[in-house]
Amino acid sequence: MSDLIVPHGKEEKLMPLLLEGDELKAETERAKGLKQIKITSKESSNLVMMGIGAFTPLTGFMTKADWQGVCDNMIMGDGTFWPVPVTLSTDDEDVKEGDDIALVDDETGITMATIRVSEKYTADKEHECKATFRTTDMEHPGVATVMATGKYYLAGPVKVLSEGIYPEQFKDIYQKPVESRKIFEDLGWKRVAALQLRNPMHRSHEFLAKIAVEVMDGLYIHQLLGKLKAGDIPADVRVQAIQVLVDNWFVKGTVVQGGYPMEMLYAGPREALLHAVFRQNYGCSHLIVGRDHAGVGDYYGPFDAQKIFDEIPEGGLKCVNLNIDWTFHCYKCGGMASMRTCPHGKDDRLLLSGTMVRKTLSEGGDLPAEFSRPEVVKILQDYYQGLDEKVEIKLHGAATGDTKK
Repeated sequence: MSDLIVPHGKEEKLMPLLLEGDELKAETERAKGLKQIKITSKESSNLVMMGIGAFTPLTGFMTKADWQGVCDNMIMGDGTFWPVPVTLSTDDEDVKEGDDIALVDDETGITMATIRVSEKYTADKEHECKATFRTTDMEHPGVATVMATGKYYLAGPVKVLSEGIYPEQFKDIYQKPVESRKIFEDLGWKRVAALQLRNPMHRSHEFLAKIAVEVMDGLYIHQLLGKLKAGDIPADVRVQAIQVLVDNWFVKGTVVQGGYPMEMLYAGPREALLHAVFRQNYGCSHLIVGRDHAGVGDYYGPFDAQKIFDEIPEGGLKCVNLNIDWTFHCYKCGGMASMRTCPHGKDDRLLLSGTMVRKTLSEGGDLPAEFSRPEVVKILQDYYQGLDEKVEIKLHGAATGDTKK
């Protein structure tokens, strides 16, 4: 019997929905004769999360009762804790309850799953946005995504047929919960902290990670592989930057890097809870929650994602939050510190904005060693300068009329 934390849900076991073997072959063939609905990349990534068991115990897309309960109380119709709606949308007027439908990714053309429609309903999307994102501002990327969905939501159990692009594109770090759990068990870990990442690791992230290494059996650096908003660092660059840190600045056997196939929601506090839910499925007992976890803009307070863990219904979630304050290098302290440990003022602290970091790197400049390791800086410099070269080539082609460039 495993010493790791049990998966989320009443059954306390992983419930992957991805078909295998003869069953997969038969359902894939059957899907060819079904009515098709095009789905978004977000819906596809949610299907992959269900397929690999990361969204245990979900069996498909949410009913209206589930949707309402999750929005209002973070509780599904059967009493299971779940913090954000997981929905499938369409504008197709002809779809009706009882239909079997093939779900096809709109970008790749891959048939991701089949669904038996148990319910077709309309929902108050503004209410969903207020509950999930605490705003209806269309400038919020999550709000814009929800408001752009189809007129109807479709509920029903799914049979997942594909993991999409992730296994091949990110084969070095893409993991299913059953795989991460096997890794942790082989390492002898029981108390495992997950570090959620959508950015490269600078010294402040490294400091968070090493705090966790001190008090846990091991650390799971678990980064998002799906879509981000414009301007964020793509996953392949982050993978390199993180791996060079793991290889050179951590004790071997204390850290594992992994990736999960989901898009960023930018839902702040509610998304922090979702991160804890599926990290529990991956085998993590704790989730590091730092400053502005899963945030964007000024929509959330810097530590709202920590506070929301106090609002979880009793017994709803076993993975717990490991709260850590804002971290930085303090020149007077002579090293990394946090707001809880550093008594000095902001003039003594190294605080760089994301805009300044991007500008410096894109111009080939170096970041202070106290802010980022040189190996990471080199990878990011190459990335940003490559972007500039692509822009210059594109502009040159437009100016000369050469559309091949």
